[in-house]
Amino acid sequence: MINPVELFVGLRYLRARRRTRFVSFITLISLLGISLGVAALIVILSVMNGFEGELRSRLLSMSAHGSITGSGGITRDWQELVADVSAEPGVVAAAPFVQMEGMIQSRGDLFAVLVHGVNPDYETVLSGAMINMIEGSLDVLQAGERSIILGRVLAYKLGARVGDGVVLLIPRPVGDGTLQPVLERFVMRGVFEAGVQDHDGVLALVHADDAAAIQGLGDAVDSVRFRAADVMAAPRIAQALQARLGDGVTSSDWTIENGSYFRAIRIEKMMMSLILSLVIGVAAFNIVASLVMVVMDKTTDIAVLRTLGMSPQGVVKIFFVQGAVIGWAGVAIGVVLGVVLALNVPVIVPVLEQLFGFQIMPGDVYYVTRIPSELELQDVTVIAISALVLTSLATLYPARRAALVNPAAALRYE
Repeated sequence: MINPVELFVGLRYLRARRRTRFVSFITLISLLGISLGVAALIVILSVMNGFEGELRSRLLSMSAHGSITGSGGITRDWQELVADVSAEPGVVAAAPFVQMEGMIQSRGDLFAVLVHGVNPDYETVLSGAMINMIEGSLDVLQAGERSIILGRVLAYKLGARVGDGVVLLIPRPVGDGTLQPVLERFVMRGVFEAGVQDHDGVLALVHADDAAAIQGLGDAVDSVRFRAADVMAAPRIAQALQARLGDGVTSSDWTIENGSYFRAIRIEKMMMSLILSLVIGVAAFNIVASLVMVVMDKTTDIAVLRTLGMSPQGVVKIFFVQGAVIGWAGVAIGVVLGVVLALNVPVIVPVLEQLFGFQIMPGDVYYVTRIPSELELQDVTVIAISALVLTSLATLYPARRAALVNPAAALRYE
């Protein structure tokens, strides 16, 4: 425990005197460095969390949170499976799904296309509200009418407009294991925008019955997709469905299907944290330097305290108090500043853009034109505790050096 004398002396050494103005300046720089480092870490991680959430919402706007596939990759009694999946706690809705890969043509050039066969009766509940339809709606997809909805970028590359005809070239597997090309003509009935290049540039939507007919599946589908009430609970729900439905089905979820995207973001967050932690590290070294200078300046005072009966541990506590106050004050200021900035990033950024006359993320280059921010208590806690520990450790060497001062040698020529 730190007694009142040690606390009083440690706080008194923080006050600037004529001979220690330079030391106090270094102390102030250390405090500001810690504050800026902590604030920058909080803001950057909040922005990275915001981009992760934005990416997740855009990816899941055209897909479900998880899927269940029957044996052999084909689900025949899908109505019963939809009912079973819908009955699982935490599942909001389930829908049949067919996926095909092929080529698409409108006026001349062929482009790769990923076709999703969906059922509007189920899909409206599953993800229809999440799809940003520029023209048309999911209701235009009617079985047998050969209607198709294209992503915005894909429609632009094809030069197709609503009402134009497009041709799908789909390879269909036949009994001997080979592929048979199937040509089908569809009419473009709408355009959607997901805000992700992988969706807007290659994805097309057709009715599940039309897709199943092209693939020769009859009444079967590829899988049954589901949407969870909590997107973060989707992996747990997929595992629960796998355990309940048995080995006859295979489950998957969005963390598996889009794992590379979120793994890249986690790596970026880790690298940004390491880089910005160096700012706090430099400030901690400044604390070491300033305390060493204080020890050199206060050698006589330390010797007097030792002569009056203060133990070496007491001297250590004095300089620990001085360094801890600098570090902890910097962390506190940084946390408050970082939280305020992180909560107001969507307001601050447009003001800066207007003030300096440029746009950080222009719409003709990026899908996301605003900088999102999601402040998480866990990030703030980890940053604050790490900075507190680092700044506390920075006081140990100067405090130990002060404790080793020899009173007799220090007072010999005084």
